[in-house]
Amino acid sequence: MSNYVTKPIPDDKPEVKFVSRPWGTFNQYANNEDCTVSLMSVLPGQRLSLQSHTGRAELWIVIDDGAVVQVGDNIAEYKAGDEVWIPANERHRLSCNGDKPVRVLEVAFGNWQQDDIKRYEDDYTR
Repeated sequence: MSNYVTKPIPDDKPEVKFVSRPWGTFNQYANNEDCTVSLMSVLPGQRLSLQSHTGRAELWIVIDDGAVVQVGDNIAEYKAGDEVWIPANERHRLSCNGDKPVRVLEVAFGNWQQDDIKRYEDDYTR
């Protein structure tokens, strides 16, 4: 088995900095850090494989209400603005049980690569 840990992976969710400006506010999820940012969109009735990664931890920021997220044995529905921390090596899955797609912004800390995905269950037989 290959070692996919090639960059630092935080054990805990990094601090999210809340910044106020005259025009409003913003949350800063990574500041000059080595990370990969992806916008995932899951279609109604679909779900990602139940998977884990050795080479990265992930912070998911839910954009649309109705995202169903499994982390370990815990399954919960999240609403827009919720944040979910997924440590390295933790089983996780994103599902859409509603009638509209759900989007989640993923901030991955470590080395983002397809090769480190371990699938436990997969609707698409990958």
